[in-house]
Amino acid sequence: PRHACGNKKSCPENHFAFKIISGAANVVGPSICFDDTILMSNVKNNIGRGLNIALVNGTSGQLLKADTFDIYSG
Repeated sequence: PRHACGNKKSCPENHFAFKIISGAANVVGPSICFDDTILMSNVKNNIGRGLNIALVNGTSGQLLKADTFDIYSG
């Protein structure tokens, strides 16, 4: 069976599934999946160099904000 965010097994009831992929240099970009919805990825064009963060409401699972912090440039 298919599990949320491509995980190997399903989460217990009343829990959210998530998967964070860090990427590889400038070859493969990072991605963040939460509750079977891609929040950040190359395809959505909302990732960048440095730290990519998605703020999610822990009760509803709603994405509140997504942003990138370029920690390389200072």
